[in-house]
Amino acid sequence: MSERNTLVRSMHDLGLDAWFGGSLMGAIGLNGAASAAADPNERLTLSSKGWGMWAPVNAAAIGTHVVGSVGLIAGNKARLMSQPEAMQNTIVKSVLTVVAVGMTVYSGMLGAKVAREAQRGGEGAAGPAPQGAMGATEPSPGSSATLAAAQKQLKALQWAIPLVTGLLVVLGAQQGEQQRPVAGRSSRR
Repeated sequence: MSERNTLVRSMHDLGLDAWFGGSLMGAIGLNGAASAAADPNERLTLSSKGWGMWAPVNAAAIGTHVVGSVGLIAGNKARLMSQPEAMQNTIVKSVLTVVAVGMTVYSGMLGAKVAREAQRGGEGAAGPAPQGAMGATEPSPGSSATLAAAQKQLKALQWAIPLVTGLLVVLGAQQGEQQRPVAGRSSRR
């Protein structure tokens, strides 16, 4: 039986790379470009449409990463049981993956709320507020409380998601290094 895990390792890495890269590009490129729209009313609409188009690809990337992760754990059971460092790394990566999935799902919910508020014109409790926004994650002074709260949370999440998924990339690299043979000991590749 082959000791290689090329397919699941590729799924793990490609899914995570797309998740990390997409979230970072969205925060910098998509939200940045939408914030530069001349018409303040278009800023939220453009950002919301772009994130909406990315959402199915991002979901597929996350699913691919999770399937690859489970496959790697199954393929490396013996190594995980015999190498405490590898087991600790796997536990930390698993917890961070759950955190990143939760943040991504919550970010999508907030994004949908921002899109709804943008369609309504950001109406506040006292009547219509001035439409538009300073940026995709920066409310204007006249934004409704609902819109402003969602945008502020999105501002934090747009940086937290690439931070956590980037940390997962680093931990994956560390785990790859843990597979190097050590003098007097052989390991799986």
